[in-house]
Amino acid sequence: MSKPNEESPEARLAALGLALPAAAAPVANYVPYMRTGNLLFVSGQLPVGANGVDPAHKGKLGASVSLEDGQTAARQAALNVLAQAKAAVGDLARLRAVRVGGYVNALPDFGQVPQVVNGASDLFAAVLGENGKHARFAVGVAQLPLDAAVEVEGIFEIVG
Repeated sequence: MSKPNEESPEARLAALGLALPAAAAPVANYVPYMRTGNLLFVSGQLPVGANGVDPAHKGKLGASVSLEDGQTAARQAALNVLAQAKAAVGDLARLRAVRVGGYVNALPDFGQVPQVVNGASDLFAAVLGENGKHARFAVGVAQLPLDAAVEVEGIFEIVG
């Protein structure tokens, strides 16, 4: 939980001009999150658009998708991770990011995969403050579901 003097994650979201979307339903045979003990595993989330179905950013980095659009896609996917996490525990202030994984739909010679995933990492840090610092992996892949440009997953410790 936030201390009385600290800004809440929701207030930080609002200050960024952002709001959490509704938690998306799974598109296959899996659950959107799984809690075990004090750990919360959030399944990979796509940068789904306002319709909640199609990714807002489709295509490959290094081809039809720019670095900046990839970072925006990673940020949107991270918002969707936070939406799932809030659905799981009810309050973002109860979370500490442990590890974030970023998958980038990219051409084999695209060399800026980590910079794309920074869109997600920066959002977690901005929204969760100190609790948003995390370990991370960022990998380029040949394809993602629904031709999404990025997919982001997260592991969180439930602290409150």
